[in-house]
Amino acid sequence: MKVLIDINHPAHVHFFKQPARQLQAAGHQLLFTSRDKECTLSLLEELGFPHRRLSSIGDGSVLGFAKELLTRNARLLKVVRQFQPDVMAAIGGTFIAHVGFLTRTPRVAFYDTEMATLQNRITYPLLSKLCVPNCYTGPVPVHTQRYQGYHELCYLSPAHFTAQRQLAIDNGLQPDRRNFLLRVVSWQANHDLNEQGWSQILLEQVFDQLASLGHVIISSERPLPERLERWRYRGKASDMHHLMACCDLFVGESSTMASECAVLGVPAVYAASTSRGYLEELQQRYGLVTVLTRFDYDAIARAIAQALETDAKDYQCAREQLLNEAVDVSATVVKMIEQTAA
Repeated sequence: MKVLIDINHPAHVHFFKQPARQLQAAGHQLLFTSRDKECTLSLLEELGFPHRRLSSIGDGSVLGFAKELLTRNARLLKVVRQFQPDVMAAIGGTFIAHVGFLTRTPRVAFYDTEMATLQNRITYPLLSKLCVPNCYTGPVPVHTQRYQGYHELCYLSPAHFTAQRQLAIDNGLQPDRRNFLLRVVSWQANHDLNEQGWSQILLEQVFDQLASLGHVIISSERPLPERLERWRYRGKASDMHHLMACCDLFVGESSTMASECAVLGVPAVYAASTSRGYLEELQQRYGLVTVLTRFDYDAIARAIAQALETDAKDYQCAREQLLNEAVDVSATVVKMIEQTAA
């Protein structure tokens, strides 16, 4: 069959890379459509997936989202009429939901972000199927399938990923020191409407604390203060997870990267104005994430200290429990795509 996979964010590339390879191995024909956001295009190219770029990230406003929605839907409609897929798949699924409904193409979305209320409201009713993790707490349509696990296990489970320390060193890890990954985002995603992130003062305070304890690598979607620019991650986009797996701690405002670190057994301190069901579960069930929904340096500093006081072996034990309880997420994605097309 023909499968169209719509990509809107770097994390979506990682999520679909294993299912895509499995679908190709089964003889299915794939086409990726892409969106120019951060390292999305370079990731697709590094992984060897041909793609058609349909749009670029907007300015983060409701008007910008509406403009991109109309433009991208029109371009995706043209691609669908040319390619004539048997099924379309995406994370979130707003664009495939609208175009698939118009063309009567089966469409399945995978999602884990409850607070994307506007996006979900205009998407979920138009999907053929929705697939969410058990920890998802938002309203869902009747055509929803749940599973035990997290998006990040689709590409970071031991079956699909083994950290290579030398690659981590090649991309900025300092082997003789503690290493910390600090992440700030642009807050321009569709589900980030009306949200704001860390101030420059807070970023510099957290950086200074971490720098006093070890080596800091900053992953940033936005411009950094001049004095912090030298610590920006400059390695290959596709090697970031090797670096991440070898760090001692993650601190930042990216829910995806916090979850990625957690499933790798690396403790994470997440500080942003909104949480997620999967972060709450990773905190309450496994103790791998500390969730802070306020911009408070003192609270972040305490969480950093507490995370570093815990033995690294405890985090690895928590990860083993997580892996034992989770399903094969990649196989679940393939099954859902094939079932939706049937």
